Amino acid sequence: MDTPSKVSYLVVGSEEAGQRLDNYLMKHLKGAPKSLIYRIVRSGEVRVNKGRADVTYRTVEGDQIRIPPIRLAEPNAKPSQAAAARGPALPILYEDEALLVIDKPAGVAVHGGSGVSFGVIEQLRALRPQAKFLELVHRLDRETSGILLVAKKRAALVAMHEMLRNDRGMDKRYLALVKGVFPDARRHVRFKLQKYVTADGERRVSVTPDGQDSHTVFNRKAAFADATLLECELKTGRTHQIRVHCAQSGFPILGDDKYGDFALNKALPRQGLKRMFLHAWRLTLNHPISGEPLKLEAPLPLELQTYMNSLESL
Repeated sequence: MDTPSKVSYLVVGSEEAGQRLDNYLMKHLKGAPKSLIYRIVRSGEVRVNKGRADVTYRTVEGDQIRIPPIRLAEPNAKPSQAAAARGPALPILYEDEALLVIDKPAGVAVHGGSGVSFGVIEQLRALRPQAKFLELVHRLDRETSGILLVAKKRAALVAMHEMLRNDRGMDKRYLALVKGVFPDARRHVRFKLQKYVTADGERRVSVTPDGQDSHTVFNRKAAFADATLLECELKTGRTHQIRVHCAQSGFPILGDDKYGDFALNKALPRQGLKRMFLHAWRLTLNHPISGEPLKLEAPLPLELQTYMNSLESL
């Protein structure tokens, strides 16, 4: 292990501006666990332009970031570029000079630092060492599969972040199989959500009176004897929004290990479902550079389709 003995300072470059502070730090502090990143930010040991900042702060070009002395893994303990490139296949749904869209498999983190050495973005950079710019536009939970946007140009990243911040310009649809028979063909669900971090650095979300507004529209797609397939239409994009909205509505997502029915989840692998049934299946937006409309779709993964086919329809 290597322990830096002095405080260090980083200056945010033009290609790094707009990132969340926690993501920026994880990129520069290779090998640092996420729990450590959150702790040094919360304690004020990390400073942005000599002031305290939250992990959700978005960096600005020219920001000076103070990094305290911390213990990191030796570089030779990290996976090699070749090892990163040997990750799971990342099917490409769309690509042009500004945008790359992949169909992320379940069980793969979007970036390293979430209890894994590398994720989708590290794998893409290893596979494309000549690429000058590859940045995640948004996140998907590790156990969620489906459409993931990656910007290949800074202008595209900025434009798509603006769409996400304003909760308009992108129509995101997920498919979720939930416990029970959902009674409505269409339902608007709104809760105020508050993020928090557990002692081990994992993100969680709770419903609180002073949380952020969130809005999902559930469209019933198919009903089974003990489950319902919902299309989840995101009107806002809060962390774990669909998972919490389903659970709070009394219809937890099958296989959800954070907000689901834990007793039911234990039985699901024997029935053929070995993951959370949540898939980002459709996304429509105007191209961030040309403005042309794009409609992207990722088919339901075989393991989810097979499980659903085994259920008894109503």
